[in-house]
Amino acid sequence: MAHLLNVTEFIFLGLSPNKEVQRVCFVLFLLLYMAIVVGNLLMVVTMAVSRNLGSPMYFFLSSLSFVEICYSSTTAPKLILDLLAEKKSISVWGCMTQLFFLHSFGGAEIFLLTVMAYDRYVAICKPLHYTSIMNRKVCTVLVGTAWMGGFVHSLSQILLILPLPFCGPNAIDHYFCDVLPVLKLACSDTFLIGLLIVANGGTLSVISFVVLLASYVVILFHLRTQSAEGRRKALSTCGSHVTVVILFFGPCVFIYLRPSDTLPVDKMIAVFYTVITPLLNPLIYSLRNAEVKKAMKNLWFRTMKADEK
Repeated sequence: MAHLLNVTEFIFLGLSPNKEVQRVCFVLFLLLYMAIVVGNLLMVVTMAVSRNLGSPMYFFLSSLSFVEICYSSTTAPKLILDLLAEKKSISVWGCMTQLFFLHSFGGAEIFLLTVMAYDRYVAICKPLHYTSIMNRKVCTVLVGTAWMGGFVHSLSQILLILPLPFCGPNAIDHYFCDVLPVLKLACSDTFLIGLLIVANGGTLSVISFVVLLASYVVILFHLRTQSAEGRRKALSTCGSHVTVVILFFGPCVFIYLRPSDTLPVDKMIAVFYTVITPLLNPLIYSLRNAEVKKAMKNLWFRTMKADEK
């Protein structure tokens, strides 16, 4: 660990060197981050206080919204502050901490999306046994397992990075610490470690995506025997989940399932999965779900009545 501290801080090159662009981005990302927190927090509160949203699906959706807040908060606040800073620096240990929590929350989201697909499979393919299979204890265990899976995934990534020597240069061509940009700054041969990191992150994404895909193939096959109304309701619910899966997994697979190298387009893709996807998730699930929209309206009316008193 001694040679790790030859470099005491890293410098982010950020999204753009242009000062005018940085000021515009500051306002834009500040508004986007506020919308992420408010939108996802509204989902969590709505599902916590609404009695009609007590099914396992909404429990998982509430957990997903909480993960989204945590996930975007690992990068967005630092990005926003750096857009107005002359020197966009982060300590080595701050960088490692950001990297750890980024992959921990990201891994938890991947596992949680997989759990949500399993929930839809049980609800559609085994409706008579749904409440007994997906009871509260099972749901809590599944969410806890998702968080633990994210932690183990992130720990394995950080343990590969920590022993590496960083002796200069210290400029990261990104706006946050991620494994591949940081790996480029190491003063030793990182080919094998790069392969292990790609195998870890890429394999996690691919296996989870295959499981998700298989779940929905089985669901679609099962829907052939249901009524038109049953198919419509099932496809509406599953459609929201599939949209979120594609929005999240697509960029992740592109970034982490390729040789350990970085491309100029990586920063724009990172903006998509660290900012845009957490912003869109509440909109996707609320706009396509009549029960969620109704619960939000009821919560709004109750809040307004409380304020009047």
